[in-house]
Amino acid sequence: MTELDIHYVGGPTAVIGIGGLRLLTDPTFDAPGEYPMGNRALVKTTGPAVAADAVGAVDAVLLSHDQHPDNLDTSGRAYLARAPLTLSTGSALGRIGGNVTALPNWEHTELTRPDGGTLRITGVPAQHGPDGSEPVVGEVTGFVLSGEGLPTVYVSGDNASLQVVRDIAERFGPFDVAVLFAGAAQTPLLPGADLTLGSVHAAEAAEILGARQVVPLHFEHWGHFTQNGDTLVDAFERAGISDRLHLLKPGERFATGTAR
Repeated sequence: MTELDIHYVGGPTAVIGIGGLRLLTDPTFDAPGEYPMGNRALVKTTGPAVAADAVGAVDAVLLSHDQHPDNLDTSGRAYLARAPLTLSTGSALGRIGGNVTALPNWEHTELTRPDGGTLRITGVPAQHGPDGSEPVVGEVTGFVLSGEGLPTVYVSGDNASLQVVRDIAERFGPFDVAVLFAGAAQTPLLPGADLTLGSVHAAEAAEILGARQVVPLHFEHWGHFTQNGDTLVDAFERAGISDRLHLLKPGERFATGTAR
């Protein structure tokens, strides 16, 4: 069994080590500040714990979407330019090109592992807000990682829909590890609507997925999050599954040697 290692960089960014391969989620390495989006701005409050150069080379980037600076910033785009492969949405391919490969929902690609096996990466749906919000917020994707002797891992991307979670669980569950983007993000784009999972829904998602372990990402470091690590701890405690939650501080790592 191959160990899984998740190194939390900050925001939506983490290095996932699995099967001898290294994957980077949503590269964001810029400093704190205001990041314009049309006639408004997103405010970043904390920079990354690990600089892009210190992350080093990866085998692939898992990019949930490219259209929002809290998921792909200027430094992140520079990182993409030197990454061998970026898996993302068809929209991202159209806008970025280069080494971006579109990975449609339920389709997969395989990377060769150093031990001669393969890591399968499957694109799965993500809904960045309430029903009907995609024309406003744009296309987003999530990922499922699997392979012989490997833990099965779900990386949600910016998803707010429990129905999406149910669809993924039906096809791939139960999961060894769920990497859930949380924080109940809200912006004036869709007033009062959560654009990512709130803490209670994150705990519910963990149960739907049958996830043995949960590592939250993208629940802090930006001003548009309405919930945080404390609300995640409370929600998982109330659901009776606090033992599954692994709330990392920036720069910390989560590792497991347990696969089903």
